[in-house]
Formats: sequence, C-alpha cells, structure tokens
Amino acid sequence: MALKKNDKFMVLLTNISTNLKESSNFFTEYKLKNVSDLKIFSEKMKEYETKGDTFVHDVIRELNDAFITPIEREDILHLAISMDDVLDGLESCAALFEMYSITQADDFMLQFVAAIEGSVNEIDKAIGLLTGKKLLAIREHAIKTKDYESKCDNILRQSIKHLFAVEKDPIRIIQYKEIYETLEDIADSCQSVANTLETIIMKNA
Repeated sequence: MALKKNDKFMVLLTNISTNLKESSNFFTEYKLKNVSDLKIFSEKMKEYETKGDTFVHDVIRELNDAFITPIEREDILHLAISMDDVLDGLESCAALFEMYSITQADDFMLQFVAAIEGSVNEIDKAIGLLTGKKLLAIREHAIKTKDYESKCDNILRQSIKHLFAVEKDPIRIIQYKEIYETLEDIADSCQSVANTLETIIMKNA
C-alpha cells in the first residue's frame, strides 16, 4: 500500500475526523441552562456541520483531479461521507433540541450521547492509524465502534418503552421519540464508518 504520512487524502480525512471529534465533544459537554442557550448550541453545531461539508467537497475535488490515490477512490469517498453523516446527525439533533425547546437531557439521552462520543473517539483513533499505515490495528477500533452501536440499540428499546410507560403528554412523546431515534441513527452512522474501515483493511492489509 503506497501511502505517505502527509498524503493529501489522509490530511483531508484527518481534517474531517478532527472536526467530527471537536463537534462531538462540544455536543457532549455544552451545558444547556435555558432556551437562549439552545440557539447558541444549535448555531455552533451548524458551524461544525458546514465546516465538515467543506472538507468533504475538498475530498471530492481532489479525487476528481487525482491520477493515483493511496487507497481506492470509492473507499476514500465512502469514509469521508460516512463520517460526515455522523456530524449531520449531531447537527440535526441539536436543531431538534432547539425546535422543541428541550433544555434538560434525560438519562437515556445522556447514555446515547456518551456512547456516540465513545464511537467518535474510536473513529478518530482509527483515522490516525490509517494515516500511519497501521491497518490491522484499525480493526480493534472498528469493533469497539460497533459495540457502541449495539449498546445504542438497547438504549433505544429501553427509552421508548419507558417513554410510553410514564409520559402522558402525546406531544412530548412525539418529541422525545424523535430525539431518541435521531441519536440511534447517529450510532448507525458511526457503524457505517466502522464498516468502511473494515473494507479498507480487507482490501489493503
């Protein structure tokens, strides 16, 4: 595998991964106190999402211009887009919090967010290993990412069961169910990144 550490595609994938990790950390750590905080929260996530889109466009432009790529073009593109899907999901979830004026995340949301942050950290480590040509070492992080997704499947079942058991307001049920399902979709997107990484390992290791 002819891969240079400073290969432009690896730099771009690292940019996407770093931006995703920063956005995930912000999403996890930002403290919502009132409705005005929601606007700041949502706008900042939109900034991260817009920045991520720019990096993906850079990847596509470079792929169009490149004669030789370090790994298959399709794999570079899938990796960039699948990471971007995670960020899109986080931004969409932040927008839901603002739209529904939810300033207090419940225990299930916190469990989802912790698992997603764990997944994003594993993805970031995997991209670092890809850049360093340590392909076989990536598998461990791909497996951990999938484990987090499996955990989120369980959280989704528990959260919806609990929601219908205790919540009497039908509007609240709709709002919370949508947020739970959006968070689980983000975990699914993380799993898609892991699948793409495993495909890259299979083809190149």
